Amino acid sequence: MDAREKLAALIERFTPEEGVNETCCGPRMSLYRATRPSEPVHAVHEPSLCVLVQGRKRVLAGDAVHHYGSTNYFLAAVDVPVVGQVIEASPEAPYLCFRMRLDPAVISELMMEAGLAARLEAEASTACGLAVGLLNPALIDATMRMVRLLESPEDAPILAPLIEREILYRVMTDEHGARLAQICRADGRLRQVSRAIGWIKRNYDQPFRIEAVAEEARMSVSTLHQHFKAVTALSPLQYQKQLRLQEARRLILIQHIDAAAAGHAVGYYSASQFSREYARLFGAPPLRDAARLRDCPAMVMEAYRPFRPDEASGRKGL
Repeated sequence: MDAREKLAALIERFTPEEGVNETCCGPRMSLYRATRPSEPVHAVHEPSLCVLVQGRKRVLAGDAVHHYGSTNYFLAAVDVPVVGQVIEASPEAPYLCFRMRLDPAVISELMMEAGLAARLEAEASTACGLAVGLLNPALIDATMRMVRLLESPEDAPILAPLIEREILYRVMTDEHGARLAQICRADGRLRQVSRAIGWIKRNYDQPFRIEAVAEEARMSVSTLHQHFKAVTALSPLQYQKQLRLQEARRLILIQHIDAAAAGHAVGYYSASQFSREYARLFGAPPLRDAARLRDCPAMVMEAYRPFRPDEASGRKGL
């Protein structure tokens, strides 16, 4: 049994439930298990690192498609609306994944301590905020030691932060390390796009004003369009529309709000326009789509929990 197979066995041992399994290693760490392929799931992918050790998944962001399997990690550097789908999983060989949400403060401190800031910032670009990389033995080893803390939870408060830094270091020194640099670089394009994303998330239910978004990002309107599309594979208006429709879907599915009220709650004043755009994104009108999803596995329903983009501000969130 090689290192990846050992890690897969360890994750399987600590994922008794389908879908997301929280851990004692801190609020940013979780494990994921699926025993069969899933329906396409629309969600907002938070900045995170996913280490996949068994199964396969497909992620669509705008017109970009990312496939990754048991030899890959998946890196998301910004909040991006995506369509995710587990495409290979079975009871005998479940889909198994370790997920770690990214903390810009930890990344910034580690870059400075490791002396990597100058090199990574020089390599940074406005490439898509999502990337697939190849797992290497060092990253597998660090991830395994993080998961093994579940065997001794009393050690997790002390050791988990240290191993988190090692995992980040392994990614920093890999092919996609520059994306981590962009997350915490104050004047970087990715950080500017992230500010634009923050404005859209805080104001998703309000009339769209591209000038306000550009001002928040500290870019001209034309520059914002160019870099926003490069990072997210969506235009700013498309981004807002996907957030609105995903939140409306959650309201209908989880809170059992009728379609007209859900559309109005997320900023639509035309019920017919809401129904058209909803069906275009999700493949069916609101009520038919909700009825179909209520018959889906629990792991699909998990994607429609409330998403809080800015709890500190006190505003409602997706």
